[in-house]
Amino acid sequence: MTLGSALGVACLAAVLTIPTILGAHDARTTSRAVQPGDNKSVVYQEFLDPYGSRPLRRVFFGRTGAGPAPAPPGIKEIPRAGEAIVSPELAELLAANPRAAGLVPGRVTGTIAPVGLGGADELFAYIGTDPSKLPAARQLGHFGGDGVRDELLDPSTLNILRFTLGCIVLLPLVIFLSVCARLSGESRARRLAALRLVGLSAKDTLRVNAGESVAAAMVGALLGIMGYLGVNEVMARVGLPGLHWYPADGRPEGTTLAVCLLGCPVLAWVVGQFSARRAVMTPISVRRTGERKPPRKHGVLLLLPGLGIIGGYCALSVMGRDPSGGTASSVLVPGAVMLTGGGLVFGLAPITAWLARRLAGVSKSLPAALAMRRTEVDPGSTLRVATGLVLLVFGASLAQGILIELDQVSRRTTPVQEYNIALGDVSNTQRQQLAEVPGVRMDILKYSSWAPWADGVPPSIDLVAATCAELSATSARAEGCVDGTVMQLYDSNAAHPEDPQSGAHFLFETRDSRKITLTVPPHRIDMTAYQPSVFHTGDLLVPPTLLPPNLADSSGTLTLVSDSDPATIRSVLDGIGAIAPTSPVEPVGIVIDSLAQLAVIRSLLAVGMVLGLVIGVAAFVVSVADRAMERRAQVTALALLGARAGTLRGVQVMQVLLPLGVGLGGAIVAGWLAESSYLITGGGAVHWDWEGLPLLFACALGVLLVAALASVPMVRRHIDPEHIRRD
Repeated sequence: MTLGSALGVACLAAVLTIPTILGAHDARTTSRAVQPGDNKSVVYQEFLDPYGSRPLRRVFFGRTGAGPAPAPPGIKEIPRAGEAIVSPELAELLAANPRAAGLVPGRVTGTIAPVGLGGADELFAYIGTDPSKLPAARQLGHFGGDGVRDELLDPSTLNILRFTLGCIVLLPLVIFLSVCARLSGESRARRLAALRLVGLSAKDTLRVNAGESVAAAMVGALLGIMGYLGVNEVMARVGLPGLHWYPADGRPEGTTLAVCLLGCPVLAWVVGQFSARRAVMTPISVRRTGERKPPRKHGVLLLLPGLGIIGGYCALSVMGRDPSGGTASSVLVPGAVMLTGGGLVFGLAPITAWLARRLAGVSKSLPAALAMRRTEVDPGSTLRVATGLVLLVFGASLAQGILIELDQVSRRTTPVQEYNIALGDVSNTQRQQLAEVPGVRMDILKYSSWAPWADGVPPSIDLVAATCAELSATSARAEGCVDGTVMQLYDSNAAHPEDPQSGAHFLFETRDSRKITLTVPPHRIDMTAYQPSVFHTGDLLVPPTLLPPNLADSSGTLTLVSDSDPATIRSVLDGIGAIAPTSPVEPVGIVIDSLAQLAVIRSLLAVGMVLGLVIGVAAFVVSVADRAMERRAQVTALALLGARAGTLRGVQVMQVLLPLGVGLGGAIVAGWLAESSYLITGGGAVHWDWEGLPLLFACALGVLLVAALASVPMVRRHIDPEHIRRD
C-alpha cells in the first residue's frame, strides 16, 4: 500500500503540475507583452519569424527623445541603438553560428533574466535601433496586458490535452490506487475476521482497517511527493522536445499538495471500508473458504450509450454526412468516451465470467477447464489484473486521434511541402547549399514579370523554371506537358478572368536593368495544383535550359520542396536556418506557432503515455503477485492431487490472458471508434486512422506476451501444507 501510494501520488503530481508549468510560462510572456501608448521618447516594432522550426521573437526599440521609458521584465532598461539583449538560448545560438548574427543587429550587451522569458529554450531579443529603420513603429506605452500573449498552448488545445491526460493517466491512477487499497485490505481480511470473531465490534474493526490503510497511504503520499520533486529538478534541466521550464514552475502548488496528500488517504479509507466489509459482516466465510458472489452485470450497460453515440457518428460518416461542428458534438463525444471507458472497466468482469463459462463447457483440455472454471468463480480479480493496461490502450487511441487532428491544423494535408525564400536574400553559394539540405527533393525558381507603376493593377505573369517531371511530382495532376517547350499552366478549377491570353507579351527585368520580353504560348498544360502551391493557373512553365539568363533576383523566389511528414518538415526548416539564418522563410501552409504547439502536445502526450504505462504495469505486477499468493492453497491442493507443474503454469497463464485479451480487444475496437468519432466531429480531412491500427495491435500482442511470461514464475512446485491446513 505504501509503495503503491508513492508511485501513484508521484504520477498524480506530475499530471496536476502540467497546467501549472504552462500557466507560469503564459504569465511571464504576458507580463512582457508590449502595449502601445503615448510615450514620445520610444517607439517599437515587433517581429515573429521562424528560425528553423522554432519561433524567433524580436522587439526593436528606437529612441526619439531623452525622456524616461519603461523596461520589460528581465532587463533593467531597454537597449540603445546598436545594442541588443537576448535570451540565453539565443546567445548560445549566435555564438555557435556566426552567420546568424544578422538576426540580431548590434552588440549583445546582456541576457534576459528568467522572469522575462517563457522558458529556458525561448529565442527572444530586445534590440535597439534607429527609429527611421522601423517603418511600422508605434509609440511605446507599457509592458503587460490583461489578455494572455504568446501562450504555449491555445485554450481549446489545452482543454483537449487535459481531457486526454485524464483518460490516459488519471483514470488508471484512481483504479491503481483502489487496487492497492483493496489488496492491502484483503491481505488483512483473515486477521480482521479473527478480531471480529473474538468479540471486537464491527465499527471498531472498520476503524482498525481504516487506520492502517490511511497511515500506509499517508506515508506513501509523502514519499511520492518527495520523489516527484527530485524528478522535477532533473527534468527541468533536461527538458522535453519543444518544452523547457524552470524548476520553480514544476513545484506543486498548495492545491496540488492538498489533493495528493489528502486525496490518496481518503481514497484508501473509502476503498478500505468496502474491502473490509466482508470480513466484518461474514467473518466465518473469510476464515473458511467461502463462495463469492457473481459480478454484477449492470456495468456492461455503460457500454451501450457510449458505443451507441460514437458508433452513430461513425455511421453518419460512412453514409457521407458531415456531423462536424455544433455544440452537441463537443458534449456528446467526450461524454461517450467517458461512458465507454467506464464500461470497459466495470463490464470486463461479467463479460469474462460469461465467456469463461462457455469455454469451460466445451473445453477438452484439463488446464483450460481448470482456468476457465476458476475465472468463472472469481472474475473480480479481472479488474485488478487487466484494467490499467486496457485503459492505456484505449487512451492511446484517443492520443493518436488528437495528434492527427492537430497535425492537420499545423500543416497542409498534401504529400509535398514547399518553402519560399526570396532570391535577393540568399547568395549563389547558399542556393546550392539549400538545394542539398537533407529532405529537400527539388528546388524551383520563380520570377514575376515587371510592370510600370500605373493606376489600377497592371497585368503581370509569373515564370516558373521547372521540368515536366518536377511539375508532376508537386501537383495533383498534370496532363499535356512536353519537355523542352515553354507552356502555360491552366487549372480549370482555379481559373480567373485575368488569365493571360495566348500571344500576350510580358516584360521581365534583368540584373543590369534590361527588359526581356516573353510571349504567352498557345499550348497549355491541364493541371490541378495543391493549394497553396508555387504552381498557379496562368503561370508560364519554362524548362530550366530555356530560362533567360541574369533575371533580377529582386523579382525571384527560390522554392524548396520536401515530403510533408512533420519530421521531414522540421529537419528541412532546421537545415534552412543553419544555412541562411537571416533570410525570411515562408513554409507554405504552415503556421510556425502551430508547429511549435504540436511539438509540445507530442511531448506532453508522450509523458502521459509513459505515466499510464508505468501505472498499468505496476497494477499488473501487483495484481499478478497477489493472485499468486491468493491461489497458493488451490495450487497446493492440485499439486497434492498429482497435477503437473506444466498444467499449473498453463492454468495460471490462461487465467491472466483471457481477461486481458478480452479487455485489450474491446479497448482496440472501442478506442478506434472513439478516435474516429473525434476526427469526424473535428471537421478535418482525415476521418479514419487506418495507419494507427497496426500499432495498437502490436502493442496489445506485446502486452499479452509479457503478461504470459510474467505469469509463469508465479507458480512454484513447492508444497507447503500450511496453505491448506485450514481447509
